[in-house]
Amino acid sequence: MTFDDVATRVPAAIRERAAALDAADPLAGYRAAFIESQDVVAYLDGNSLGRPLKATRANLTRFVDGPWADRLIRSWDEGWMNAPTELGDLIGRVVLGAGPGQTVVADSTTVMLYKLVRAAVDARPGRDEIVIDSENFPTDRFVVEGVAAERGLTIRWIHPDPAAGVRTEQVRAAVGPRTALVLLSHVAYRSGYLADLAAITAVAHEAGALMLWDLCHSAGAVELALDEHEVDLAVGCTYKYLNGGPGAPAFGYVARRLQDRLRQPVQGWMGAADPFAMGDRYEPATGIRRFISGTPPIVGMLPMRDMLELIDEAGMPAIRAKSSKLTSFAIEVADELLVPLGVRLASPRASGERGGHVTFDHPDFKRVTEELWARGVIPDFRPPHGLRVGLSPLSTSFSELAVGLTMVAEVLTQERS
Repeated sequence: MTFDDVATRVPAAIRERAAALDAADPLAGYRAAFIESQDVVAYLDGNSLGRPLKATRANLTRFVDGPWADRLIRSWDEGWMNAPTELGDLIGRVVLGAGPGQTVVADSTTVMLYKLVRAAVDARPGRDEIVIDSENFPTDRFVVEGVAAERGLTIRWIHPDPAAGVRTEQVRAAVGPRTALVLLSHVAYRSGYLADLAAITAVAHEAGALMLWDLCHSAGAVELALDEHEVDLAVGCTYKYLNGGPGAPAFGYVARRLQDRLRQPVQGWMGAADPFAMGDRYEPATGIRRFISGTPPIVGMLPMRDMLELIDEAGMPAIRAKSSKLTSFAIEVADELLVPLGVRLASPRASGERGGHVTFDHPDFKRVTEELWARGVIPDFRPPHGLRVGLSPLSTSFSELAVGLTMVAEVLTQERS
């Protein structure tokens, strides 16, 4: 089965609307920068793993033949040592709305979350509560549970509507003089709900707490202004909209005003003031570098550089505009093709309240997703019965989205018969 095979089965009105949107799309030309697979009819999971870039294939070869093979260990002195902070500055400028010296690339999201959660609560002595929501991604909840157990803290849970997300008034009701840290996801991983980052951060600060944002589902899809909104801490992965590839390292943001007041708990040699002094005692580096622990994942940083160049060229305002149009079109098509089959929208309908993905619920979607994958249509499934459609603006067309949702309707109809 090919894209063209399925395209003929898309209802004419939807097919024409998709073609018109593609023709008017100022970012359409960027699709040619990505490597496509003949086995994939429609890729609707760009919020889980971004497609690789053609430039990355060439640059990885050049890296092996050049800095690795030719320069060998000398490459550490010729650039690798500074890669975590240099690439962090690039992410900060292009994606996060953050000035230099506040973002670092290192570790996995889980490890970076642990570092910043632990450092934050230790920096708020006399406060013994962490606020987090019950719908947050498992890693966030599990890390908070672990740190709370280590430090004898209490978790105060917010229970939001699963089809929406955490509202500002819910945070205001949860925080107080005992709150050390608030940890929330900017874009909810299930529903795609876009939290009010500025207002919630202000509420946390009014209570005297630090604010930590998980940006995994917003970095590269939603405009951010961390410095402007006085965010304290943030963490995000780079294999979704930043196309860093499977297992690409995470990034951490620590506002400059906090860096010398936080002591990160995973004290490794690369975060020391002088790594090659091989000293008897740990002395942290100044600034953002103190949040590095072990040897930087140099190879894992390479692909995201290529994507950041593309994002920088396209501009986050244009990317966000297309992201909103893609998710709106997904809802329009679902209203016509899927809702009559018993599907329910499990994401906000208002585009200003959505990130870069939408979720639809149906009790048969686990089986449907398995069949879709076999046919080359790739959304993902999130329990209990959500089909999540993740749309990476630079690599996804409206026609591809129309084809994918048409196949969802076909398979769902077959499942019911």
